[in-house]
Amino acid sequence: MIHDFTYLKPGSLKEALAMYAEHDDCKVICGGQSLLIVMRQGMISPEYVLDIKHIKELDYIKFDPKDGLRIGATTTHREIEKSDVIKKNYPVLVEMERKLASVQVRNWGTIGGNLAHADSAGDPAPVLIALDAEITVGNKDGQRTMPLEDFFVDYFETVLQKGEIVLEVHVPAPAARSAAAYQKFNLLESDMGIVASAASVTLDENGACKDVRIVLGNAGPTPRRVKRAEELLKGKTYDEALFAEAGKIASEDCEPVSDIHASEEHRRHVLGVLTKRMLKKAWEQARG
Repeated sequence: MIHDFTYLKPGSLKEALAMYAEHDDCKVICGGQSLLIVMRQGMISPEYVLDIKHIKELDYIKFDPKDGLRIGATTTHREIEKSDVIKKNYPVLVEMERKLASVQVRNWGTIGGNLAHADSAGDPAPVLIALDAEITVGNKDGQRTMPLEDFFVDYFETVLQKGEIVLEVHVPAPAARSAAAYQKFNLLESDMGIVASAASVTLDENGACKDVRIVLGNAGPTPRRVKRAEELLKGKTYDEALFAEAGKIASEDCEPVSDIHASEEHRRHVLGVLTKRMLKKAWEQARG
């Protein structure tokens, strides 16, 4: 049951930030696909709910070949999924969005709301971190930008401070001879992933690994970089045995938990398999 609250609907970003600073017991809603669930379960009962979903200043997709991709916080998952410029330059984002929940959720849920909710099983974060994304947050006094991987602190916890909201996600322009791949393991296509793995690979002129990022989803309290496996692959050429070894490291360097969906042991095994597959897929796409 959702308890009574005062609904705040600002007319602009400036007004939203001022309202958020003014009210202490306040939660931001930007689609409500996560917030309304926890409110209905009685986990939180804010006195005020600040609705920023309709603020057009934060609803945009912009791409520049030098600067890269910028996505406003209130941009819906469906807008990302259907964007031609994203499909052309960051196809892994479109592939990820197509398997994020249902069409109904994607039509209303937003990228900013998803990231701010900080569910370790969420789809966008591992992919965006693999793409070396940054996130910009701000309050009435100013803004700050940080690597997205530094944004998450613990289960459902971020670095957002009092009065701050998510404003924008920035993804660098794709490098030459680079590609990324993502897959989650779930029983129903529209479900959140039991575990997931994202990999991005950049090759040099000789086909050797110039840069690589491996990020696991639902393998701990936050999206998890597998830096030991990344170091293993740098400077190496295509080798499926190396991919298998990287997958083994991924299965070791994670913190999955057992629950009704899968045991810790099973999660570790699947993470190893997915990591091997995503590295192979991304590497082959980068070569091609």
